[in-house]
Amino acid sequence: MLQVTDLHAYYGKSHILQGVNLEVGEGEIVSLLGRNGVGRSTTCKAIMGEVAPHGSIRFRGKEIAGRKSFEIAKAGIGYVPENRDIFPGLTTRQNLMLGLKPGQKDGDGRWCIEDMFEMFPNLRNRADVDASVMSGGEKQMLTICRALMGNPDFIMIDEPTEGLAPKIVEQVGDLLTQIAERGVSILLVEQKLTIALRVTNRVYVMGHGHMVYEGTPQGLRENDDIRKEWLEV
Repeated sequence: MLQVTDLHAYYGKSHILQGVNLEVGEGEIVSLLGRNGVGRSTTCKAIMGEVAPHGSIRFRGKEIAGRKSFEIAKAGIGYVPENRDIFPGLTTRQNLMLGLKPGQKDGDGRWCIEDMFEMFPNLRNRADVDASVMSGGEKQMLTICRALMGNPDFIMIDEPTEGLAPKIVEQVGDLLTQIAERGVSILLVEQKLTIALRVTNRVYVMGHGHMVYEGTPQGLRENDDIRKEWLEV
């Protein structure tokens, strides 16, 4: 579904991505692991067109590198950034409706608002409440669900469990599994090895702007050298 080849990206003169290669297949959950500052979030932003990409990014066989962000979204890619942006002053329901693409109605795609409420009863309880008063965990659920309302075939989710209580982390993991079961591919940027290795089909480990490991969750569990050098504090 997604093939990234020799991807480079810069912030000014800083060379952040230095030849990134990765693939995500149909219905896969692929985790992108690594310490802060190695380029994981920049990889997502380059794929989404928020950072100028240098290299090849192919989605469903078509080159999307250099296209505008809204064009990439219309092509079927969703993106949940790590800052949990919600629209204050709007209710939870209104925030979800804003995830719909122009001309799309609730229920046209794989997901509808009722699906979101069934998965997360807290969102139903907060449906007509200003979204800005929700907890961090509720806001994280809302941002993921809002991205799903646009009916993406592929979604990138950046640090969804950051700062969340263990119970909410488990709920996020269950949600990721449900998303994949409905045929949506996922690129997950995550710090917590436990959740990433539980839900993931394949993992990449990034270090200094490029991939230093690709394999299965079990393979990473057994590779002490990679974990110690590139992941553990």
